[in-house]
Amino acid sequence: MIVEAVEKQLDVFIVDLKRKQVKGSYNVAVRTAEFARQVISHSKWSNAKQLLDILREVGSRLVHASPLEFAIGNVVRRIMFFVREEYTALVKKEQNDQAPSLTSMIMVDDEELDFMEPIRELKAAVIEAINEMLDEIKELYRNIASQAIEHIHADEVIMTFGTSRTVLEFLKAAARKRKFQVVVTESAPGFEGHQAALALSAAGIDTTVIPDAAIFAMMARVNKVIIGTHAVVANGGLIAPAGTDMLSIAAQHHAVPLLVCTGLYKLCPLYPQDQDTFNDFTSPAKIIKFEEADDLLDSVQVQNPAFDYIPPERVGLFLTNLGGHNPSYIYRLLAGFYNPEDTLEDSN
Repeated sequence: MIVEAVEKQLDVFIVDLKRKQVKGSYNVAVRTAEFARQVISHSKWSNAKQLLDILREVGSRLVHASPLEFAIGNVVRRIMFFVREEYTALVKKEQNDQAPSLTSMIMVDDEELDFMEPIRELKAAVIEAINEMLDEIKELYRNIASQAIEHIHADEVIMTFGTSRTVLEFLKAAARKRKFQVVVTESAPGFEGHQAALALSAAGIDTTVIPDAAIFAMMARVNKVIIGTHAVVANGGLIAPAGTDMLSIAAQHHAVPLLVCTGLYKLCPLYPQDQDTFNDFTSPAKIIKFEEADDLLDSVQVQNPAFDYIPPERVGLFLTNLGGHNPSYIYRLLAGFYNPEDTLEDSN
C-alpha cells in the first residue's frame, strides 16, 4: 500500500512532469529511480507481489502524466525486473541453505514463482540494485566517451544534429587525442545546433554550422554521422528529435555510417508503427509568429512535430555505456533488461 507521504510526493512528481519542470531523458530517469527507491523504502508491502503491484501503479500514473518521456517506463520496468530477479535469487539461496544438493539448485522454476513468500532481505537487495543502476546512469557519459578513440580517426569529418550531452562528451573525448572536423546542423526551428557548435568550438574542435537545407549537399564530404536519441525502440529504431529522419536518409543515400550515442536506460520495449505513433506537436510559434499568421489562420495549418522515427536499417551502430551493439541485437538486450509481464502503458 502506498502511504500518504509517498502519495503526496507522487502528486508533486506528476505535476512537475506535466509542467515540463522535469524534462530530458537523463533528468527524468534519475528522478524516477530516486522516487522509486523512496516508494520501496516507505510503502507498506510484505512480499514481492505486493511490491510489484505498487510499482506498476506508480509507474502507470507517471507514464500517463508524460507518455513521451520513455525513460519513466524504462526505469520502472527495470526496477520491477530487479524485484523479480532478487526474489528468485533469494528463494533459491534459501532452498539451497535448507537442502544443499544438486537437485535443490534446479528446484525453483522462475515461471512457477508466485512472489507471495515474504523475504526480509528483499528490500535491501532491490534498493542496492537501484543504487547500482543510478551509478550506471550517472557514469554513462564517461563510459560512452571512453569509446571515442575507437570510432573517430584523424582528419575525419563528423556530422551531428542538434545538441546532445552524450554526443558532445563523446566528441570532446576524441578531440583530446585526435584532430578532426565537426559539421553541426543548426536544427531549426529550435536551432539547438548553435549551442552544440559553441560548446565544441570552446573545446578547441574545428566546428562548422550549416543550415538544415545543406545536409544532403554536405553529406558527400562526411565520414561519419554521430547523433543522440530520445529513445531506442524494440525493433532497433530511434525516436529522435525532429529533423533526424532527413539526416538519416541523406546518410543512407551516401553510404555514410550513422552512429548513435545512447545510454541503455533509453532502451524501450515498445514498437512504433509510423512517424505518428510516438510523437507530439509543439508550438508552431517557432516556425511562424502568431501575428504574422493572423490572416492565414482559416486556411493554413502549421505543424511542428517534436520527434522523428528512424527505422533500424538506417542505423549503423549503437554506442552504449556497455559497448557497441548492432540494431539487430536490441531484442537480446530487451530480454535481459525487462520482463514481458511488466506492462505500464495499458494499466490505466
